[in-house]
Amino acid sequence: LGVDTVPVLVGPVSYLLLSKPSKGVDKSFSPLSLLGKVLPVYKEVVAELKAAGASWIQFDEPTLVKDLDSHQLQAFTQAYAELESSLNGVNVLIETYFADLPVETYKTVTALKGVTGFGFDLVRGSKTLDLIKGGFPSGKYLFAGVVDGRNIWANDLAASVSTLQALEGIVGKDKLVVSTSCSLLHTAVDLVNETKLDDEIKSWLAFAAQKIVEVNALAKALVGQKDEAFFSANAAAQASRKSSPRVTNEAVQKAASALQGSDHRRATNVSARLDAQQKKLNLPILPTTTIGSFPQTMDLRRVRREYKAKKISEDEYVKAIKEEISKVVKLQEELDIDVLVHGEPERNDMVEYFGEQLSGFAFSANGWVQSYGSRCVKPPIIYGDVSRPKAMTVFWSSMAQSMTSRPMKGMLTGPVTILNWSFVRNDQPRFETCYQIALAIKDEVEDLEKAGINVIQIDEAALREGLPLRKSEEAFYLEWAVHSFRITNCGVQDTTQIHTHMCYSNFNDIIHSIIDMDADVITIENSRSDEKLLSVFREGVKYGAGIGPGVYDIHSPRIPSTEEIADRINKMLAVLETNILWVNPDCGLKTRKYAEVNPALTNMVAAAKLLRTELASHK
Repeated sequence: LGVDTVPVLVGPVSYLLLSKPSKGVDKSFSPLSLLGKVLPVYKEVVAELKAAGASWIQFDEPTLVKDLDSHQLQAFTQAYAELESSLNGVNVLIETYFADLPVETYKTVTALKGVTGFGFDLVRGSKTLDLIKGGFPSGKYLFAGVVDGRNIWANDLAASVSTLQALEGIVGKDKLVVSTSCSLLHTAVDLVNETKLDDEIKSWLAFAAQKIVEVNALAKALVGQKDEAFFSANAAAQASRKSSPRVTNEAVQKAASALQGSDHRRATNVSARLDAQQKKLNLPILPTTTIGSFPQTMDLRRVRREYKAKKISEDEYVKAIKEEISKVVKLQEELDIDVLVHGEPERNDMVEYFGEQLSGFAFSANGWVQSYGSRCVKPPIIYGDVSRPKAMTVFWSSMAQSMTSRPMKGMLTGPVTILNWSFVRNDQPRFETCYQIALAIKDEVEDLEKAGINVIQIDEAALREGLPLRKSEEAFYLEWAVHSFRITNCGVQDTTQIHTHMCYSNFNDIIHSIIDMDADVITIENSRSDEKLLSVFREGVKYGAGIGPGVYDIHSPRIPSTEEIADRINKMLAVLETNILWVNPDCGLKTRKYAEVNPALTNMVAAAKLLRTELASHK
């Protein structure tokens, strides 16, 4: 096609460092030991790319921003020394992103053989700037990642130009390349597709297409072809964002800064609270529940779509949703589930639903971003101070509770998950925004309690995924993230049972932070990750709150048998006390069909009853 293009490959060392031994392979096996076996494959690919006319080849080595030991760093030196002769005659870029490079790593990287240029994320890795100023290999290219590839804010062009000019002085005019901080996979595609955002907010934003324009404008400015109109429009937008009354809410700022002094724990310890809750809820041992959502049928999606498009009245909408909730409540009663949910028929997405009812949030019409595989998400944009103008879920939760005498769970998304699954403002620290969201959710929790909801679930699906890449920064993140969760429910009575739920991730290294969240009950993904979670308790971590490790994987259409689920519960009983164990699926049921949900939940309840009978006869 005549397009001069740069092929991008994951570099050999990161490829191995990000791999893990497959099932059945000894845990002590190090994937890095395969370096000698993968390098010949890289040589082959490089030869083919050269033959196809590539003048540059980019190797992504993102693991360079992590805490590497000397053995791992040595692998980089070894790999690129081995590849050096194959890389002859082609320019090679080593690209890193998402954080600073440690000092030793920077020294190792910049000394790699056969490499023409180095790419650094100067948005999330601003300390790398100091390393570059301390010395950069002469004759090599610096790809300066000054335009944020992970967010949707317009670049501060004036600030970027001064950074780039300082770098020119170090690496030379002809060796500086203006770039994005990482690939543009993580941001939305094009602001042109946004017809509903107002002009003020739109002027503060740049999606992928706009970021490319910014990169070019910066590069031209460096060679004296500055687009004055473009730069002054950018400066005006930056100034309007700083001074806009829509961004700042004094009362919220004040309330959030007042939080710093206390750690917001509930007054009574968890075992005393569980006793008080049991007196009120009167649940059997091994109580059953689900995580929150029930299948979202085509009809249901149609009702929401028509209501949004004003094709049906509010009364018609409420009636349709009420019928759906009633159906879900009846079904759970027939299945004999102990703690019910309303099924969330009114919700489009667990973050967007709340964001639409909070101030400080804006929404794109087409700002889709890949989540995994073919699944995409449309993250809300947090542009200002966050507050809750009015109750968000009380109407539906109260309606659902009025349909049954069994406990009905209130269903909320936690502050850390709302933060981690949104595009977050970059003009204040993330934790400040998180505290603001926590206060908004706290208001909602207390309103649900007043409305007679005795069990309230606050999902923190994304807690683990916000963990920084560097060990030295983990403690601070976990401290404010866990604190934010506690803020949401520190004001409730002992008899109100607070649940939280966490989705797929590796919890074993943060289990102490999870305990520190001080929820009454945690339901947690377990079956899908092959019960890795239980190993933590086998290793002697003491857990005194209620816990429901998922008994079956809802991401698969297969229906587990009663025996299989009973066997899973027995594995849990081997490491957890009978009186704290809950029985529930791994996750919400939104993406499943009723033909799968009904038999799976029937078997889940049957398994719990089977084990109750067995436990009673043991006694």
